[in-house]
Amino acid sequence: MGALTDALAGAARAAGAEIRVRHEATRIETDGSAAEVTVRTPDGEHVVAARRVLVNASPQALAALLGDVPPPPAEGAQLKVNMLLTRLPRLRDRSVDPRQAFAGTFHIAEGYGQLADAYRDAAAGRLPTAPPSEIYCHSLTDPTILGPELAARGYQTLTLFGLHAPARLFTADNDAARAALLKATLAELDAHLEEPITDCLALDANGEPCIEAKTPLDLERDLRLPGGHIFHRDLSFPYADEGTGRWGVETAHANVLLCGAGAVRGGGVSGVPGHNAAMAALGE
Repeated sequence: MGALTDALAGAARAAGAEIRVRHEATRIETDGSAAEVTVRTPDGEHVVAARRVLVNASPQALAALLGDVPPPPAEGAQLKVNMLLTRLPRLRDRSVDPRQAFAGTFHIAEGYGQLADAYRDAAAGRLPTAPPSEIYCHSLTDPTILGPELAARGYQTLTLFGLHAPARLFTADNDAARAALLKATLAELDAHLEEPITDCLALDANGEPCIEAKTPLDLERDLRLPGGHIFHRDLSFPYADEGTGRWGVETAHANVLLCGAGAVRGGGVSGVPGHNAAMAALGE
């Protein structure tokens, strides 16, 4: 979030780090003890020498940078929806304050039977009839996500994660499948609201509703998430094998560490790989 990332950047700079934006890493060359990273900038290509390289990217991206054999393909399975609201919607149950309802995780169509039905639909190659999802209102926790003017006017953000939406369901017609799934997903949300969520959407400078929906194919295209997988690979219980070092971030190259979510003991969005990569680097 805004305050958190600013604090992290400030701590890094205070410790001597230099943060460079608009620098795209295109290649890593290493002999295990010294490395060179090629970066592309608006001014051209540059080479940076390093003793160690910590890569906060997917295993697929790391393999491409190193010229290594890529890992098995990943497949994302979620619909990501971002909304900007002029206010939080009223609930059908008027005894519940919307600020309380959306302060945690708002679960939609996530009963056991509903999840099982949605899974069966997706496994059969169909978009879920009643799509399950989870909603987060991050601006309630961290108002710095919004500009001061919007925050003062009571605007809020809503982030929705739709479940059981594997990338393969969108390959035939991504635009049509996205529109159909978004409509069905918002209908499930509206079933719990006194008013349609669309009535609360803010409008942009062109008068268009402030809502965007991203399928796994969109996330792969726009953010380079492998297969649109938000965790870079399927999550699994932490384990060690022959290629795993003490911290689970080691690679086949002694001075290259993977600190993205796809590391062993990645933990999704926990930040554990970053901590473990730092510990591995400091321990040398």
